[in-house]
Amino acid sequence: MNKRQFLKGSLALSAVAALHRQRAGAEVTVPRDNWAGTFHYHTDRVLQPRSVDEVCQAVKSVSSVRALGTRHSFNGIADSTSAQISTLGLTDFQIDPVAKTVTVGSGMKYGDLAKALDKAGFALANMASLPHISVGGSIATGTHGSGLRNGNLATSVRGLEFVAADGKVHTLRSDRDGDAFQGAVVGLGSFGIVTHVTLAIEPTYNMTQIVYRDLDFAQLEHNFEAIMNTGYSTSLFTNWQHHQAWQVWIKRRVDQDGSAPPPANFYGATLATQKLHPVLGQDPAKTTEQLNMVGKWYERLPHFKMEFTPSTGREIQTEYFVPFESAYQAVLAVESLRDQITPHLFVTELRSIAADDLWLSMAYQRRSLAIHFTWKPEWDAVTLLLPQIEAKLKPFSPRPHWAKVNTLRAAQIDGVYPKMSEFKQMRKQYDPQGKFVNSYMREEVLG
Repeated sequence: MNKRQFLKGSLALSAVAALHRQRAGAEVTVPRDNWAGTFHYHTDRVLQPRSVDEVCQAVKSVSSVRALGTRHSFNGIADSTSAQISTLGLTDFQIDPVAKTVTVGSGMKYGDLAKALDKAGFALANMASLPHISVGGSIATGTHGSGLRNGNLATSVRGLEFVAADGKVHTLRSDRDGDAFQGAVVGLGSFGIVTHVTLAIEPTYNMTQIVYRDLDFAQLEHNFEAIMNTGYSTSLFTNWQHHQAWQVWIKRRVDQDGSAPPPANFYGATLATQKLHPVLGQDPAKTTEQLNMVGKWYERLPHFKMEFTPSTGREIQTEYFVPFESAYQAVLAVESLRDQITPHLFVTELRSIAADDLWLSMAYQRRSLAIHFTWKPEWDAVTLLLPQIEAKLKPFSPRPHWAKVNTLRAAQIDGVYPKMSEFKQMRKQYDPQGKFVNSYMREEVLG
C-alpha cells in the first residue's frame, strides 16, 4: 500500500469512526458527582443518545460502559472508569389505554411521567419518596415506596427493552418470558442499557396525607402490621432516641379510605396540626401537602415536591431490608446502637414492601421492612458504623439497597438471594465479555 492509499484508507476509517460517534449521541457535560455531592464518578466521558438506534451505536463504540440516570445512587453502581451512557435523552412515552400500560423512555423522571399520566386520566400504583428519579434507574435497583400491599416500583413492569453488549435491541415481557423477565427487571444495569420500560397503569385517583407525632416503639411489638397497614402507605421516622418514632406519615387513597377527618390519637401518637418535614430543622414547604388535604396521587405518594431538592440535599443513604415477620426484633437490634448512630444521622425511615418474584428485588419472596438511614455527609463515621449495624441485623438476613452505601460484599450477599447463581448465569448470556461490569458489580454482586 502506498502512502496515498494509506492516507485515503485512514481518512475513510476516521470518517466511519466519526459517524459512529455522531450516531452514538453527543458527548455531554454531566456533573461528576451524584445529586447529593457525596459520590464522585471516575470518567469524564458521558454519551447521551436520544434514540434507541443511537444507544445501539453508543454501546458498540465502547469496550466498557455503565448507564447513568438522574445520579440518585449513593455508591458506585453507575460508576465507570471508561464511559457512561446517560439515559436522560430517552424521555418519550406512549399510553395504551386498552392494555392499561405506558411504555416510557428509561430516562424520564417519575415526576414528569406522573403528570403526563394524570393528564390522560391514569396513575401509577405507587411512587418512591421523591419524584426526581428516573424510571430506568429506579427499576434496575428495586427502588420502592411503602405499603405492605404495595410492591416496589419494579413490580409494575410489564415489559423491558434494552441494548445488550452485542449492540442489539432485546425485549422481555412478563406474559411471555417467565424466568428471563423476572431475572432481568431488577438487573442493576448489568444486562445492558435499558431504553424503554412498559409499566402497568390504572385510573387516576386522589389521596390525603396525615402525620402523627411521637409513636412509642412499644406499640410496634403487637401492632406493627396494623400500623403499617393503616391507609395505603405508611412511614415511620425516628432518630432512634426516646424509644419512639417522632413522626408517622399515613397516605390514604380517597377511593379506598375516604377523606373523613382522622382521629386525634393513633396508638398513642398525636395528630399533627401543622405541616412537618421528616428531618428536624428542614423547611416543611419542601414536603407534599399534609393535614388531610385532598390532592392528586402524585402530589401525595412522594414525601417531597418535584420543584425542591429532596430530603436534606448533601447526605449519604443506607438501607437494609429484613423479613417483616422479624420487623420489631430488627428495630430493637438497631436501636441498641442508638447512641453511636444518632450523632451522625439526619433521620431513619421505616417502610414496608410487599413480597414479589423478581430475582434481585430486596423483597424477593418475603414481605419486608426497609430500615433506611439518611446520614450526615460524614464518610469516616458512617463507614465505621455500618459494619456494627450489619452485625446487629445479621440474624435477620439483611438485604442492602443496591444503590445505597453498605459494607456487605458478594460473598455475604449471595446467601440472601436464592436466585443469585441463576442471575449471574443469565447475565452472561447478554454480556459474555463483561462490557457492563464495573468495580461495584465485581465486588458487591458477581464476586
